[in-house]
Amino acid sequence: METDFLVIGSGIAGLTYAIKTARYFPEKKITIITKAQADETNTKYAQGGIAGVWDDQKDSFDKHIEDTLIAGDGLCNKEVVEIVVTEGPERIKEIIEYGARFDKTESGEYSLGKEGGHSENRILHHKDVTGSEIERAMLEELRACNNVELINHCFVVDLITQHHLGFLVTKSTPDIQCYGVYVLNLHNNQIEKIIAPITLIATGGNGQAYRTTTNPKIATGDGVAMVYRAKGRIENMEFIQFHPTALYEPGVSPSFLITEAVRGDGGILRNKQGEAFMEKYDERKDLAPRDIVARAIDSEMKRAGTEHVYLDCTHMDKEKFIHHFPNIYERCKKIGIDVMQHWIPVAPAAHYSCGGVKTDTMARTSIQHLYACGECASTGLHGANRLASNSLLEAMVFAHRAYIDTIEKHNKICESPETQQHWQSQVPDWDAKGTTYPKEMILITQSLKELQQIMSDYVGIVRTDVRLERASRRLDLLHEETEELYKNTKVSPQLCELRNLITVGYLIVKGAEFRKESRGLHFNTDHLQKSALVQNIIL
Repeated sequence: METDFLVIGSGIAGLTYAIKTARYFPEKKITIITKAQADETNTKYAQGGIAGVWDDQKDSFDKHIEDTLIAGDGLCNKEVVEIVVTEGPERIKEIIEYGARFDKTESGEYSLGKEGGHSENRILHHKDVTGSEIERAMLEELRACNNVELINHCFVVDLITQHHLGFLVTKSTPDIQCYGVYVLNLHNNQIEKIIAPITLIATGGNGQAYRTTTNPKIATGDGVAMVYRAKGRIENMEFIQFHPTALYEPGVSPSFLITEAVRGDGGILRNKQGEAFMEKYDERKDLAPRDIVARAIDSEMKRAGTEHVYLDCTHMDKEKFIHHFPNIYERCKKIGIDVMQHWIPVAPAAHYSCGGVKTDTMARTSIQHLYACGECASTGLHGANRLASNSLLEAMVFAHRAYIDTIEKHNKICESPETQQHWQSQVPDWDAKGTTYPKEMILITQSLKELQQIMSDYVGIVRTDVRLERASRRLDLLHEETEELYKNTKVSPQLCELRNLITVGYLIVKGAEFRKESRGLHFNTDHLQKSALVQNIIL
């Protein structure tokens, strides 16, 4: 297949880019591929909302910038923070124009929530399903674009670069180029190639590397792993954000998220003894940044030998709670918890990757003709810890910037009419000779369980040098076994996801080993002090 623009992923980042590009180039073809249904994305599961300076009487860009820099613990790129905060409101207005319905007060003003780390109320939300509402509105808008093809159930296996044309490509190769992707078409089980002069990766996060996560099953770090294999630059993977309050339900995956907005509205964290413990850890109490709250909960659980703490909402207004958090209310009710009478059992769960594919201010990666945005990218906004509800904002701002850069790049790339035919003729078909179907799926499923246990036990909220060393050795063995399986086995989504998650796990561990300090989401008890030299870990 040939296309003018290839978008991998159908969350808020991919859809923003696709809609804008389709409108600017009405005669060009935009292809979006996703490995599940179009709306099965990390965006869909974002509960809390989207941060933006909306009330300029009480709030300001400077305040939002300062809150973001404080949360990022010295590793944010200030230029990027200023870009996202100042350009963000215009991007929010665009999705409102697409039809996204954010909650309003009785007076008709937008109801602005407050979450951990924010100094002002600036979170726009749609009840407790903001991401799902944004996804709905954007897919509706996409359907009006006649030049967009959306392909479901199509799994990207690898990026196509000069490596596939027979050239030696290393991380020091200055002009690595992306020509498209190899994909596994799940409708016919065949590996096909899609050739494109411009590709955007918006593949989401990697929460499935951990045993307990709020991420959907599709969040397997595919984009990060593919770019790393293609010798692209990856940055700051050690900073994995654990959401402090996932509903504690043993054996249930993914974990149901109890949005931070509940604490913003007055929810109080309590330990086994019923004590409101957050005041012991931070003066901001329950609205401290997520890294602090997650570590505090982890400490209370270990001290008491429990597997969860509690979120107390019994003092909150019932009518307001049900209006603002209807899905949380119903989910708790379904398992026998009346939030107006019972405390909600909660525990931290892997939630968001602050690192990823390194990009510049226009979402360009180190590989030419390849952009990245959304959770798979490391733009410099989040630093060592993401400020709540900044992720949807970042995705829209950088998708827009990728689109702006695309206008110029596309014209240059396509100056020669032979360019695309040249790529098409040079890229070889996928070679599956000598491979067979796996005789035992347990070789894949058991390795996945091992990976998730290794990452959860050794590379979680609190780390040590010994734990990281053990994780590294065990991941090396899993990598060796899985690569052997990959060479001799026909490609399947399960095998590809396992391979990608092992790569992501390796990158998280290596980043954590290189960072000889405790900063933001990376907390190592062998290196409790912060280093005077603040730097990004680039792999």
